[in-house]
Amino acid sequence: MGEQPIFTTRAHVFQIDPSTKKNWVPASKQAVTVSYFYDVTRNSYRIISVDGAKVIINSTITPNMTFTKTSQKFGQWADSRANTVFGLGFSSEQQLTKFAEKFQEVKEAAKLARDKSQEKIETSSNHSQASSINGTDDEKASHAGPADTHLKSENDKLKIALTQSAANVKKWEIELQTLRESNARLTTALQESAASVEQWKRQFSICRDENDRLRNKIDELEEQCGEINREKEKNSQLKRRIEELEAELREKETELKDLRKQSEIIPQLMSECEYVSEKLEAAERDNQNLEDKVRSLKTDIEESKYRQRHLKVELKSFLEVLDGKIDDLHDFRRGLSQLGADN
Repeated sequence: MGEQPIFTTRAHVFQIDPSTKKNWVPASKQAVTVSYFYDVTRNSYRIISVDGAKVIINSTITPNMTFTKTSQKFGQWADSRANTVFGLGFSSEQQLTKFAEKFQEVKEAAKLARDKSQEKIETSSNHSQASSINGTDDEKASHAGPADTHLKSENDKLKIALTQSAANVKKWEIELQTLRESNARLTTALQESAASVEQWKRQFSICRDENDRLRNKIDELEEQCGEINREKEKNSQLKRRIEELEAELREKETELKDLRKQSEIIPQLMSECEYVSEKLEAAERDNQNLEDKVRSLKTDIEESKYRQRHLKVELKSFLEVLDGKIDDLHDFRRGLSQLGADN
């Protein structure tokens, strides 16, 4: 049935820098598929990841491997056969936890498979030793009696088991040859990967330089954008000032139109002004005459008042004299009346 995928996820793949053993080198441009595979024939487990046509992870899980979480989204494990350390960067902590749990599960299954394989090898070895011993007994049993029939039957069974063990050894030899060929291919792929790593290093260095250049360019563009924004602000202020000046100009034009209209009636106003001035001068002359008359009348009034006061004084004196005369007249009348009475 071959290998079958039992768990699949996506992650960014890294390998430890072989020169420094400290820095991580990206093995994939982006997140790629990382899968656990189970080989039914060999009873083994592998982690495999392919980026395009290039194999970037081919790690057989052994019981002595350990997957370590170094952060909330990053984990790593060492592969002594590949002579490297693989690192995986996940998009979430949940994906990292599931991958780590599956790694521990596969590690336990690999340990159990190794223990079973050792038991089979020990059993086959014991069967081989028994067959060798029983073979000597069979030579003796050819001269023995019917009492050794059961032992002969057991020896036949052991021979069959030995034959099966030899077939298994042949199969294991074929598998070992397959593994050697696979290891050769993996070695070639590892060499190609090493060459690719150097190429990626160069490309990374170029990309880093390009990134620095672009960052400097971005800083320059940001500074230019700041200057452009300042110029835009100045332009806005100038635009507002121009609009204000245009509004003032329209007001001045309106005033000029009014003045022009007024200038059209200035001659008429001038003639009217001259006419009014003549009227004013005539009125001023009339006013002067009136003032002279008023002064003359005031003088006459003062004189009249003076004459009136003088007349009042004279009238008062006259009235006093008249009163005296009347009193004398009354006295005279009383005298006459008395004389008449006496006569």
